[in-house]
Amino acid sequence: MSSIKEIARLANVSQGTASIVLNGKGEQYRISTNTQQKIFEAARELNYQPNISARRLRSGGETVLPIIALFWALDTRTALISRFLKGVQLTLATIEGEYELLIQPYVGSKLSEVQGLITGTRFNGAIIANSTEEDEQFLHQASLNVPIVMYQRSSSKYCTVNVDGYKTGEEVAKLLASRGHRQAGIIVPDVSSQAVLRRKEGFLEEAARLGIEVSPSHIAHSNFSEDGGYEAIRSLLENSSNLPTSLFILSDRMAVGALMGLNEAGKIVPDDIEIVGHDDDDVARFTIPTLSTVHLPVEEMASECVNMLVGLMHHRITTPITKVFDTHIVTRKSCGSYK
Repeated sequence: MSSIKEIARLANVSQGTASIVLNGKGEQYRISTNTQQKIFEAARELNYQPNISARRLRSGGETVLPIIALFWALDTRTALISRFLKGVQLTLATIEGEYELLIQPYVGSKLSEVQGLITGTRFNGAIIANSTEEDEQFLHQASLNVPIVMYQRSSSKYCTVNVDGYKTGEEVAKLLASRGHRQAGIIVPDVSSQAVLRRKEGFLEEAARLGIEVSPSHIAHSNFSEDGGYEAIRSLLENSSNLPTSLFILSDRMAVGALMGLNEAGKIVPDDIEIVGHDDDDVARFTIPTLSTVHLPVEEMASECVNMLVGLMHHRITTPITKVFDTHIVTRKSCGSYK
């Protein structure tokens, strides 16, 4: 394994300067951007991996375990983290070796400002969830010093764990067509998300192919929350004289709010309008009526993220790979099964 001394020699700087930069303190000590870049390039060329455990000794002399960081955006999707953590914890309890888990909140579209990700001095590997298009552009251009796995995103540069969102949207459209619907609406979370965009595209394009009309007045974007779903229904009612006979709501949390909005408007689900949600969160089993939804295998995907990242950290995986999981529709009372 390369040392800071070797990096300093290759970058033609002092060992102290190299150490400062690799510890993420280059800006604090006013080291020029050009010098910092030379040091990072030297570290990458020498395949430098910081010994984080050796740097962080506990008072009793116990060495801290390798650290896995989970990057989760600071927005309304924080409520979705519980299922992901369940999958992570179950996997960490069963794989060989021990690891510590660091939850790293970040602001969407500002992933580039997280210094620990750039320097690789706080953790040994990272799982990145909920990245925006701007974050993905940064990741594509960046040369990071830690292995990365991206959750529910596509990338030619990094390992990814994903589902075929476009196919998911198609399947919901096929379900509604099989049930005789010729009108549909869609409620979309107002977030920058490749996954959400693909679901929407798949649904709208397959609906058009099957002869299901999705009027622009029946497409609503709103906050990724129960309040957002409630407000989306109010918006649809205000912008259209009649609701469609079916709705695809791209979040179970939003569907909960939508059900309340429909109830207040005197609309009976499923008699007046059938609804399909997305995610298959626990709440879907307890709504009135119970919510038909797309099952997203969050726990299994989280487990694969951990296994893939550990493989990268131990150099068992050396090139980007992609694992695509299947989704399926869970039929409950808000919408029947295929006819």
